[in-house]
Amino acid sequence: MNAPIAHSVLAAATLPQQEIVGDVLLEKYAKGEETMVSEIQARVAKALASVEKPELRAALEAIFLRAMEAGFVPAGRIMSAAGTGIQATLMNCFVQPVGDAISGLDKDGYPGIYTALQEAAETMRRGGGVGYDFSRIRPKGAWVKSTSSNASGPVSYMRVFDRSCQTVESAGARRGAQMGVLRCDHPDIEEFIHAKDKGDLSNFNISIGVTDAFMRAVEAGEDVELAHDSKPNKALIDAGAYERADGKWVYRKVAAADLWKQIMDSTYDHAEPGILYIDQMNTENNLWYCEVIEATNPCAEEPLPAYGCCDLGSINLTRFVRNPFTANASFDFAGFADVVAPAIRMLDDVLDATFWPLPQQKAESDSKRRVGLGYLGLGDALIMLNLRYDSQEARAMAAKITEVMRDAAYLASVELAKEKGAFPLFDADKFLAGKFVSRLPEHIKAAIREHGLRNSHLLAIAPTGTIVLAFADNASNGIEPAFSWTYNRKKRLAEGGTRDYLVADHAWRLFRHMFGEDAPLTPAFVTALEISADNHMKMLEAVQPYLDTSISKTVNVAADYPYEDFKNLYMNGWKAGLKGLATYRPNSTLGSVLSVTPTPAAAPAAEAAAPAVVADIDPTRVVIEHRDSGDLPAVSKRVDYWTKEGKQSVFLIISFAVVDGIINGKPVQIERPVEFFLPTNQIGAGQQWAASHMMQLSLAARYGVPVEKVLKNMAKITWENGSIRYGMMTKADGSQAPMYHGSEVAVLGHAIQEVLVERGILNADGKQNSVEVMAASLARRHGGVQATVSAAPVQAAAAPVAAATPAASSDEAAMRAMFPEGTGAKCGQCGAHDVHHINGCTKCVNCGEVGACG
Repeated sequence: MNAPIAHSVLAAATLPQQEIVGDVLLEKYAKGEETMVSEIQARVAKALASVEKPELRAALEAIFLRAMEAGFVPAGRIMSAAGTGIQATLMNCFVQPVGDAISGLDKDGYPGIYTALQEAAETMRRGGGVGYDFSRIRPKGAWVKSTSSNASGPVSYMRVFDRSCQTVESAGARRGAQMGVLRCDHPDIEEFIHAKDKGDLSNFNISIGVTDAFMRAVEAGEDVELAHDSKPNKALIDAGAYERADGKWVYRKVAAADLWKQIMDSTYDHAEPGILYIDQMNTENNLWYCEVIEATNPCAEEPLPAYGCCDLGSINLTRFVRNPFTANASFDFAGFADVVAPAIRMLDDVLDATFWPLPQQKAESDSKRRVGLGYLGLGDALIMLNLRYDSQEARAMAAKITEVMRDAAYLASVELAKEKGAFPLFDADKFLAGKFVSRLPEHIKAAIREHGLRNSHLLAIAPTGTIVLAFADNASNGIEPAFSWTYNRKKRLAEGGTRDYLVADHAWRLFRHMFGEDAPLTPAFVTALEISADNHMKMLEAVQPYLDTSISKTVNVAADYPYEDFKNLYMNGWKAGLKGLATYRPNSTLGSVLSVTPTPAAAPAAEAAAPAVVADIDPTRVVIEHRDSGDLPAVSKRVDYWTKEGKQSVFLIISFAVVDGIINGKPVQIERPVEFFLPTNQIGAGQQWAASHMMQLSLAARYGVPVEKVLKNMAKITWENGSIRYGMMTKADGSQAPMYHGSEVAVLGHAIQEVLVERGILNADGKQNSVEVMAASLARRHGGVQATVSAAPVQAAAAPVAAATPAASSDEAAMRAMFPEGTGAKCGQCGAHDVHHINGCTKCVNCGEVGACG
């Protein structure tokens, strides 16, 4: 190793750890007493080596640990759960078959709809995302002979799966990502295209399986037949439906170009549906001779058969760049290849170490032993190599890296087959006749013929979500270029107050570390926002031939990207031989669609809850018939909030009364709110509902209805005037971000909650404290004696958001230009309509929360 290489490696090794790395590590991956990356890696290495022969375990554990230290990062499920003893799957995702029956099995042996639903729920409960092909379900208007009725179609049943996913998520499991697929020739395809136009199916990504025949028909301006096995009802037959020679029923014909335009219009408007080039997936499938691909996992990098799974891991490419940013920059292909072999063995061991939600999934895996090795940090590695992501030179380098990974992975699987045996469905003649395998070098094909292959598939490039933060110093995600060089987060300090800290891209940090803060960035420093959609797709085209499965990549385009340019992207993707494509364009339609406005909940009716005639008297339920004459303790709170018209301010007054009770035979005093009031001179037309809620809330509070119930209802109310910014939320990592609410009523509800938390009536989660806690809070404030004079107004307003938010960097400004405020889905953490697909994952531009990938 020469001096420049040693210097560059040392420079990377001595980078101070970013705070975000520690935060995400502890929040997402550390278990028990773990606090360091090395401790997590040691746990995972030991867990995977434990399924090997006893005499090999110690040596392999050391090899596995060195592979992770060198840059291999198993997928998040593996890093989080391996070696913990919990019954959670180490697989990221599965494909769940769905047949044309209500329950049991359909005529082709596929599980019926509700059987499939139960199986999918069990899979999601154990932590796996699920993809489905709903094309077997008979279309709307098909005749159901057994019940003499008409079928309702696959979209209606997708709503059942959607609600089930939401229920599993609300029970505390990992968010159940779902992919719903329908073939382009299904009679209900138009309903499917528009299924998410008004916010339905919010727990699904949806994609259309398009065939080569359909795409040729689009090009030629021809009609296509929408057909299914199921016989249509009499009305449809009378209208022209007919049976084909192959036994399928053609429900109707449509112009392929018209159907394609609907797809493109919908995708341009709200980013779905995506496209799966289903024939290309099957043509390139190594197991073309024994399985059919009909769907993918939710992120689409894994085309999978029924009950197939994703067993994923990524190698950090930035670890193999030597002399970064210099004229002598190079990629260490030999060192990279050396990490591939242990990575493949580790992923193969994952299949034996994991908990399987369903026996069918285990049987499918045992027969084929699919794994998916990929990489992360491609965008940053290209920068370090002085290659601009959208250049032909960068694409050639990416292709070479992927080719080296392919060859090393297949040779590693051959070596495993020598030791452990080939996957059970291996057939040398048929396997080697596959289109993808035919492109392998001759010496690898010869080795496969002689020894077999341990794994039917070996390669996939997945989105890498939070593992790039926890284990790769925020290197660029998967195959993507960096999205921005820096962004700011606000973190609370233990001694009080807050401070801003910087979250930075790894390549940018390394460059600054090596050359100083004032050194001009090289021309290779280009972000995703500066790359054309066409050049994003060209990178996929360069890399795809070397991958036996697929790539997760979302082509982000700006809100003002011309439709005339956009409409050709998916046609060009088919011509380029891709297996799938997804795009994302933020716009106002997307924001309004993906956050459905709930029906305003009525305030609870006043219900007299007179004290029961028992020894104990619950002071929280005592009815306060009349307001005491004279003064009451009160809080006056100024509420500053921001609407699309700018800053607004109202004063909120809450009065309290001391209430006596008896608990366990002993007298007790607590404080309860009895009046909620907005002075009349500040109430405009838009705030009249708010004033009405104050009166209803006052009545409910005096009659012993728990205030928290009313506040929850207020929080659900959403108006058509857009989100309102008020208050700050604190994430698990200690950082803060502005909160957004659906209406002024919701803002006031949150402000009231803040006051009641401060007074000890509610806890930090907004739930009513016990009588004992409330009594102790009153005693501390008033010594247990009822106050008879007006308390000094308490100024409890949150600091204005404008002052609390750090000044936007140029990167943040560019990101906000790409994703205008309010054009995304609603964030479950901060409430902002700012959740967008960025680098294959969902991310809130407001608070930085990373959600599901797909």
